[in-house]
Amino acid sequence: MTTSKTSITFKLALMLLLGITPLLKAQKVYQFSTENKQGQEEIHRLFVDDHYLIESVFIASPATFISTKGGFYKKEKNTYLVNFEFNSEFEKDGQKSHSYKEDASWKLQKETNLALKGKWLMGGRINEEGLSRRDTSGTRKTMKVLFNDYFQWIAYDTKSMKFSGTGGGKYLIDNGKYAEKIEYFSRDNSRVGAELSFDYEIINGEWHHKGLSSKGVPFHEIWIKRR
Repeated sequence: MTTSKTSITFKLALMLLLGITPLLKAQKVYQFSTENKQGQEEIHRLFVDDHYLIESVFIASPATFISTKGGFYKKEKNTYLVNFEFNSEFEKDGQKSHSYKEDASWKLQKETNLALKGKWLMGGRINEEGLSRRDTSGTRKTMKVLFNDYFQWIAYDTKSMKFSGTGGGKYLIDNGKYAEKIEYFSRDNSRVGAELSFDYEIINGEWHHKGLSSKGVPFHEIWIKRR
């Protein structure tokens, strides 16, 4: 028995109305390792969804951040053609695009289904003076990516390709708490291994992220989902 196009269209419309997004592909995390000239293992971690790819490279011990690059892609067979929104090595290599070829070395990490998964853009802050909104359509962006139980934040400018920093690792959601364990941090390798816990709440589809900074200063950030 075949299903009519009208029936399929109606079911999709109903699912979208109920807030279900069946057309969104799974968010995946891949990982593989290479050896550098000093004989150290360099970990390559890739975040991939249906249109965006990020590659970050770091050494676990001694903790060393190496690079991060990412942007929108087009896929041809097993090759991702990525146009970078950011490239931490841009001042050295001037690279605005790159081709990534998926092969057997790419190990798919265990899939989890934690809250907050997806890509988020910094959309504002609340402080003593009240709410301050940030234009997420501008060239300056701070993005946080949460795929499976991995996270990464990146601060960058899509126009100038200026890279301002990144950090990433594993995260956990439990009883209204959002916790991070840092595995790499471009600004300070000594921060690797730190575990940070914050309060979180979803209000009108926006992620309210509250806690204390590394210097003990209270903050309240608002993050907006990026499609």
